[in-house]
Amino acid sequence: MEKTTDQPGPRLPALDAAVGLSAAERTSVDRLLADAEAHGVDVELVSRGPAQSLEEAAATIGVEPRQIVKTLVARAKVTQTARDHTYVLALIPGDRQVDWATLRRLAGMKKMSMTAPEEAVEATGYRPGTITPFGAAAADGTRWPIYADESISGRIAMGAGAPGLSLFVDSATLFAAYDVVTADITRSPQRT
Repeated sequence: MEKTTDQPGPRLPALDAAVGLSAAERTSVDRLLADAEAHGVDVELVSRGPAQSLEEAAATIGVEPRQIVKTLVARAKVTQTARDHTYVLALIPGDRQVDWATLRRLAGMKKMSMTAPEEAVEATGYRPGTITPFGAAAADGTRWPIYADESISGRIAMGAGAPGLSLFVDSATLFAAYDVVTADITRSPQRT
């Protein structure tokens, strides 16, 4: 596992080689690091291999499944009939599911749903599986409100802007720097 807390500099070329970042992926990681630095948040990037499950992914990076935090992009409408929409980011522990009704009410929206993958890219600049609040913005620079489940605490892992990478950060530092709204916005996964 290759680790770095450096901003773009000497250790990231080694990380690039370990992960095999393309030029576009490197640009995404650089955007993430610049945004974290601008907000005064220390992050740690870790290269990791592929995983077939949440449990396998957690074991690969040495955390509990609940410590892997998914960044979901939701499309929201203020009214049922409005054509215009906005987005919100939801930070959800890996072992939980978003409670859409609760998130919708908390955000003050009439309608809310998960975005399609290409829409998530448009809203954040990151592909699904790599989405992170760091540097997440539309092409015009618009940033979206961030909501997090209140159960998230301590050191967490999340998307890092490129495949093959995880980002570690202190959740309290992230929440304070990005004005994250915390509430009980999840539920246990449905068992089939």
